[in-house]
Amino acid sequence: MKTTVGVIAEYNPFHNGHLYQLEQIRSLEKDALIIVVLSTSFTERGIPSYLDKYTKTKLCLKYGIDLVVELPFPFATQSADIFAKGAIQILKNLKVDKLYFGSECNDVEKLIRLAKETFSEEYQEKVSMYLKEGKNYPTALGKAFSNSEMVTTPNDLLGLSYIKEIIRQECKITPKTIQRTNSFHEKELNSHIASATSIRQAIIQKKDFSKAVPSSVYELLKEKYNFEESYFPFLKYKILSSDDLSIYQTVDEGIENRIQKVIKESNCLEDLIQKLKTKRYTYNRLKRMCVHILCNFTKEKAKAFTDIEYIRILGFSDDGQKYLNRIKKEISVPIVTTLSKGHFDMLEYEKQITSIYLSVFPNKKAQELEQLEYSKFPLHKGR
Repeated sequence: MKTTVGVIAEYNPFHNGHLYQLEQIRSLEKDALIIVVLSTSFTERGIPSYLDKYTKTKLCLKYGIDLVVELPFPFATQSADIFAKGAIQILKNLKVDKLYFGSECNDVEKLIRLAKETFSEEYQEKVSMYLKEGKNYPTALGKAFSNSEMVTTPNDLLGLSYIKEIIRQECKITPKTIQRTNSFHEKELNSHIASATSIRQAIIQKKDFSKAVPSSVYELLKEKYNFEESYFPFLKYKILSSDDLSIYQTVDEGIENRIQKVIKESNCLEDLIQKLKTKRYTYNRLKRMCVHILCNFTKEKAKAFTDIEYIRILGFSDDGQKYLNRIKKEISVPIVTTLSKGHFDMLEYEKQITSIYLSVFPNKKAQELEQLEYSKFPLHKGR
């Protein structure tokens, strides 16, 4: 029986670093079946995907992934621990043997040791102490480890969240790391392996990023622009017309008044974020707040959507389809291949999210993608 490997990804956009990761997996796990849990319309950093889910699924299949599964919005746009919870629940249901993820330290034994430490009362007390001191959440998590084993790099922190969920959910999944070859925060394109951040920045600034992505991806992205700002008028209207912003997920008590005050003098999303940004409220945290307001993701919805309700298949290869058919009777949640046959509150909300995402697209393109959403998934490689 083939080894089944899981990857958790956003591919925003898919670049040479992602291609390198898949090549490394193929070299380490001969003939493995690769499953990707994919964020689609909006991502963990609170930004829209530069490519729609249909296009991203086609790219996944093109570059050797066997099964593509959607990570629902209530998990895809939240902090690392919640993001990891949803993704690991999906991979557990799909009977994955190993999880591969990028890591700056590339020391999986260290990350496992630290992940176990996070369950101790002493660690939790330290996190609370650092938060009370005004540290932001990622910094508090990193500083709370004993023996000065501070973890601050984003991929290692995300990897810790994956491993914590593997332990918490008692999964039979072995975590594996692949050395991160560049800085997540880099904004300059310094080599053919560049961060997604730097590529998005190049798109916004209309700089050449052709060497950092496969040629097929470049053709899809070369006419892109900073369409994240296209959502700002809708966000501004939503904020100005809301009586109470504190109902939205991740909008903490107190900051809602600042948001409503600052929005009146903000001309764009970047302007709004910079006016709100503090040591406590990081750039990414504020972006998540904004996308939760935009998409009407309330605290009530977040409480209702704490676990995966279904697994939506976006695409598969022949091997992926055979694997899915073999294990589907063992999966504890329903498999959704056609939207018209899936009746779940979380899935109904995901349909709304797709419509919000497509609202800034030209009408013809939006209608085309909306139709594909209902008629073309799951995609089958080679068909």
